[in-house]
Amino acid sequence: MTMRTREQLQARYDLTGRVAIITGGSRGIGRAIAETYAAAGASVVVASRKGDACVRVANEIEAAGGRAIAVPTHAGHVEELEALVQTTVEQLGGVDIVVNNAANALGLPIGSITPEAWDKSYSVNLKGPLFLFQYALPSLLKSEHAAVVNVISAGAFTHATYVSMYCSAKAAMVTMTRAMASEFAAAGIRVNALAPGTTDTDMVRNNDEASQQGMVNAQLIKRMGTPEELADAALYLASDASSFMTGQVLTVDGGMTTP
Repeated sequence: MTMRTREQLQARYDLTGRVAIITGGSRGIGRAIAETYAAAGASVVVASRKGDACVRVANEIEAAGGRAIAVPTHAGHVEELEALVQTTVEQLGGVDIVVNNAANALGLPIGSITPEAWDKSYSVNLKGPLFLFQYALPSLLKSEHAAVVNVISAGAFTHATYVSMYCSAKAAMVTMTRAMASEFAAAGIRVNALAPGTTDTDMVRNNDEASQQGMVNAQLIKRMGTPEELADAALYLASDASSFMTGQVLTVDGGMTTP
């Protein structure tokens, strides 16, 4: 057996010719994933609630030499997720990669959770990813490189104090990821989850300074991760580099959940 060449190794991460949908793709980790996939050769679909932000990111990707379209989508509205897939297929010819990254980080202490808050949290964090996967299934089944990346949270493996709705929905996505992987492995669809730790995003920066520092202190690596560091991991999960991996959680959390 001869040693692989640099070109052969790089080819394992090449997404040329593939189409990727990224929800929550206009900022933070989602934007970094969209930019990284485009740099790796994929045609990317930037989807988030804010249409102007989607267009801006797609335009910047195109200006940098990549291929991208913007499809404003609320990840908690299943009819919009169906339209997202339809638009992607119509404009780009199919779907090879789905990244369920959009999230609702609504936090309330137990005792104060309302049915409305529960529905708002779970519609984006659990229901949306499942239905986007289902709507994309016909295209994924046709793909020779079908991969799904469910972005969860390292918080799913913690006590989730005051963020029980968010973290419990993300924990449920671990089970959903395994079920998706199990039910569709024979059809050639790989499904994995990515669990970020404290990352320098708007979601984290919206907390007060003390809370942010507490999240950093909970990690062995005493800093926030960058969206690009998480995007690197998402590239691995979507590319042929992880071709023997499915039904797993890749935890990139600075050591937050290390025993």
